[in-house]
Amino acid sequence: MAIMAIGNAQGLTMPPSGDNQKSKVTQFIGPVEVTILYSSPDVHASNGEDRTGKIWGEVAHYGFIDQNFGTSKAAPWRAGANENTIITFSHDVKIEGKDLKAGRYGLFLALSKEGPYTWIFSRNSSSWGSYFYDATEDALRVEVQPSDSPYTEWLTYGFDDRLPSSTVAYLSWEKKRVPFKIEVPNVNELYVATMRDELRGSLGFKQENWITAAQFCVQHKINLEEALTFVNSSVSNPFIGVENFTTMQTRSMIFQALGREAEAEAEMGKAIKDPSATVQLIHQYGRSLLAAGKKEKAMEIFKYNAQKYPNDKFTPNVGLARGYTALGDKKNAIKHWELAMKNLPEDQKVNTAFYEAEIKKLKEGK
Repeated sequence: MAIMAIGNAQGLTMPPSGDNQKSKVTQFIGPVEVTILYSSPDVHASNGEDRTGKIWGEVAHYGFIDQNFGTSKAAPWRAGANENTIITFSHDVKIEGKDLKAGRYGLFLALSKEGPYTWIFSRNSSSWGSYFYDATEDALRVEVQPSDSPYTEWLTYGFDDRLPSSTVAYLSWEKKRVPFKIEVPNVNELYVATMRDELRGSLGFKQENWITAAQFCVQHKINLEEALTFVNSSVSNPFIGVENFTTMQTRSMIFQALGREAEAEAEMGKAIKDPSATVQLIHQYGRSLLAAGKKEKAMEIFKYNAQKYPNDKFTPNVGLARGYTALGDKKNAIKHWELAMKNLPEDQKVNTAFYEAEIKKLKEGK
């Protein structure tokens, strides 16, 4: 009995044309999501033909050609198989140094017999192949240099050189690799924008999240005035707000980054006197001053720590030893190292050799 083809069955899921399986790869650059959706042909075609040596310049044709189908008379290679290869960016990016808006693009590649290849990002992402390619729909073209690479049976997209604000996407097939660099120059601003939005939700009911956002801004020297509002909001919020060493220290860090030295110092003056200022917090503040080359100020803090916590015979003495060492007073430095060693806490005994080495260096005049 004859089998009738039913027209409305065209939506059924069938094997891909030419057995070119669909593939998808995603890479994040910070909060920016980049996804490439493509169909992946292999060097050995579905009919068994070995196309080694015939991929570049034949299967992937050179330049812009008339494929005798569709509307395009000058079509680049589809950079994959079957439907358009599609690349999607969640945020604005730079491709090989050129701006490209967030969105979904058809990805094409124009090969050259000699010289650079050209990646094409087309606003048309819904066609089949490049039969309907139209240059007026180009959003961006960039030139890149292809390179030889280890053999790859299936056409593969991937990402290399993954850094905090950039990555290199690539197409690899047979013995060739064609890359393009993707950059997000404002990646830290995007992180802040994400945090700002998150703080309006349930995450905003944890004080440490406001402080984390503020400290991120300080670390990257961005949105410093907004960072102050983050700290102040963490304190003024009636559900979570409390002023403590951490909030004051963070505020001081912001003042420092803004060049407001006097305000930064005054804020830390309040912070170390706050009941939440533990011996370790004050000690670490003193060490940060040493690292910044502020030896005299650090010494003041170490002395204050010893005065505030007279019953702690270890940490304040370590601070004083470090302070006197920085000031070149070896005699007092040795004295306070030895006092610290006599009162070594159990959890510090693993560092005994290090502390003994510090004393030895001072005694030997090093």
